[in-house]
Amino acid sequence: MLDLTKLARQMQGLSQHLTLEAAASRQRLELAQQHLKNAYESQQDLIDRQEKWRDRILFANATPIEPLETCIDIPVPPKIHTVIATDGSQIAPNHHEIAYCYLLNIGRVVLHYAQNRHPLLDSLPEVFYRPEDLYMSRQWGIRTEEWMSFRRTASEATVLAELACAAKGEAPALAMVDGSLIYWFLEQLPIDARDRILPPILEAWQQMRDAQIPLMGYLSASRSIETMNFLRLLACPHPVPDCKTYCPNQLEKVACKIFEQLRDTSVWATRLKPGQRSTLWRSNSPILELYGDQTIYFCYVHVGTEIARIEVPAWVAENVTMLDQALGLMLAQVQKGYGYPVAIAEAHNQAVVKGGDRARFFALLEQQMIKAGLKNVGTSYKEARKRGSIA
Repeated sequence: MLDLTKLARQMQGLSQHLTLEAAASRQRLELAQQHLKNAYESQQDLIDRQEKWRDRILFANATPIEPLETCIDIPVPPKIHTVIATDGSQIAPNHHEIAYCYLLNIGRVVLHYAQNRHPLLDSLPEVFYRPEDLYMSRQWGIRTEEWMSFRRTASEATVLAELACAAKGEAPALAMVDGSLIYWFLEQLPIDARDRILPPILEAWQQMRDAQIPLMGYLSASRSIETMNFLRLLACPHPVPDCKTYCPNQLEKVACKIFEQLRDTSVWATRLKPGQRSTLWRSNSPILELYGDQTIYFCYVHVGTEIARIEVPAWVAENVTMLDQALGLMLAQVQKGYGYPVAIAEAHNQAVVKGGDRARFFALLEQQMIKAGLKNVGTSYKEARKRGSIA
């Protein structure tokens, strides 16, 4: 139980800290804006330096594909279109429950506009209980709970491709997911483990590519600093951006980290008007080397309520017509959802496993275990006591 009386004593110190941080953030923003303007004239030189020294640069950065001053109005989408989205949730394995297993629930949404067709709003649950499902990841030092979330990501992509290909018709379509298409977590995985997650995702993307249905990742409140890190090349005081020689410890205060803690969205919020997108960028994350010809591009869009980061595979970014149409459909989704894409929100609502759903799941499991002749079926004493206080 939270003691609000004791907590209130700490609030004054917190508010003072936030006030000082807000002032420092304004100074960083002004500095970043100035560097961005200076980079307009030297953009190609910065890109050349970035490419030449890419193996020596120790911070994540992106490459602009268009002029840095780009601010493009997103075109109005066609009235007749289809939007597909998936999202996932889970019941994590727990040794204190009646059985050690986990459940993945993938929410599915297909919305048809101006087509006189019924929408699809449902979910696909799947229970994992076999030893190979529960313990395989431990050979790579990965906890079952982590492995469960990795498999959920792959399942979301696979189901999305199935829905998109099934919904393909004459009307334009857009497939959307919540979050990034750059799966940073895969960088730390052993090769054998990674090969069980990434190939199904890329195969699903290829299916959508073959069907000519654009794929898009929507990031709300993005914390990315990839475009700010590109400006660090301009702020570098050394002859060349050779981090390994001049600044090997990036955790220390280095000369070019003048925008530290400043997010990309803060700068683009000062540049974009509602309904506009920023420069198109290519991410240089090391994991993208495994994506083949489906590397990830991104831009920032003023959707009216915030600056959203939009990610697409290369085959969408390189098709101007497809990209413009996809961005228009995305913006319409945000407007229909009062600030957030309605298809993604509904997919989340379909996927989420509430407390009552969890209780009914284990009640159903208990019935089946008793029916199978198992005895002493029940939760641990610890779990039983946590669910009710006797004090």
